[in-house]
Amino acid sequence: MTTFLVIIGILLMLYGFIAMFSGMYRRSLEKNNERTDGVPKLPAWRAALLIGSLTFLLGLCVVQIKGQEVGVMYTPSGIVETPLHSGWHLVAPWNKVYRMDKTVWVYTFAQTTTDGNTPNSDAIWAPTSDAFKLGYDISVTWRIDPEQAPWVYANISEQDGSDEARYKWIENNIIRAYTKSALTTVTKNYNVIEAYSIKRDEIQQKTFELLRGELENRKLILEAVNIREVHYNKEYEAAINKKKLAEQEALRLVDVTKQKAELLTQAKIDKDIKIQEAEGEAKALLIKGNAINTNPQIIALEWISAWEAGGSQVPKIISDSKGSMFMLDVNQLK
Repeated sequence: MTTFLVIIGILLMLYGFIAMFSGMYRRSLEKNNERTDGVPKLPAWRAALLIGSLTFLLGLCVVQIKGQEVGVMYTPSGIVETPLHSGWHLVAPWNKVYRMDKTVWVYTFAQTTTDGNTPNSDAIWAPTSDAFKLGYDISVTWRIDPEQAPWVYANISEQDGSDEARYKWIENNIIRAYTKSALTTVTKNYNVIEAYSIKRDEIQQKTFELLRGELENRKLILEAVNIREVHYNKEYEAAINKKKLAEQEALRLVDVTKQKAELLTQAKIDKDIKIQEAEGEAKALLIKGNAINTNPQIIALEWISAWEAGGSQVPKIISDSKGSMFMLDVNQLK
């Protein structure tokens, strides 16, 4: 828009000058009584000069700041601390306005070369409390503080004379450095299992809080920190495999111990049974022996019981001269 006003102003002034010189030439011809047919008569040259001059000056003084920008005004006495926000502003032609991007920027650290901001593998490798290192794919969303744009312009380096280069410088020298520092500081308080999985959200939040304070000191606003992926190195993979093998061996030993305990328990049970059986038989023999000593005719009863259980011949009953009876196995007489 400002360029358009400048062009209109220049065109009007050109018309005014042409009309003015044309009128002067016509008057000169008329004064000498010469014909003026070939000289155009251009009216309102004074108005054209006046309006053109004002339009030209207005085009030089009006500055438009777009919705995604914030303006920083540089005067002969230095940078004005108050920024110019979105809209139209009248600025003296001897002052200069620099436009700065106030939208969010995202810087991504990534293990895969096609996912990050650099063409190299750029994951952040941070140590855990148990001396392992984990690689983090992490995105940092940030923007400048619009109210502090003059400070950022004055104090943060600009490269190659372009605003985009200034933001690249911020990312390479501030965002990268302080993100690595914050993540390393937080991760060292967690063991590898916590950092890899169960405490990832907590690490992300603490990293955000620590990094936000660092960026605020440089008039930058941190919008978000997002841990996208976590990688482990070969050393950790070997340790995990070793741990799994140890766990499997421990489980196997537990099973073997359990089996041995079961066998030992069963052997003890069998032993107790045999002891009880032996003790029962010994007691029975003791009782039987005592009974026979007390009453010898019990032997005859045992003989009859054996015969009834399957003997083939009837035992003979013999009495002695005193009238005592005893059993005689007829099979033994054959």
